[in-house]
Amino acid sequence: MTEPDLSDLRERAVHGDAEAGAELIELATERGDLNELRRLADAGSADATDELIQLAAEQGNIEELRRLSDSGNATATDQLIELATEQDNMEELRRLADRGNITAAEQLEELTAE
Repeated sequence: MTEPDLSDLRERAVHGDAEAGAELIELATERGDLNELRRLADAGSADATDELIQLAAEQGNIEELRRLSDSGNATATDQLIELATEQDNMEELRRLADRGNITAAEQLEELTAE
């Protein structure tokens, strides 16, 4: 897709064209474009948020998952805990546990007991 086509698609999505929005999400996901997905998610697209979380988890992007988690997204928090556990990232698990996340506290306890 050319840049002018992409710009047209974005413009249509901004003006409420649901098909254009869905196509943008699909294209961004296929390209691994976190920035595009973030822009769409920040504009209120739940589908873009879901794809952003999944892609960030697949890419091991702790920072993006943390940003979404810190803004209150429970799915991002779950993915963040899973990724931090896989990476033995005690610092991230401790940060979440200190904020009251029981799952993170349990994972931290399991990892430190090994």
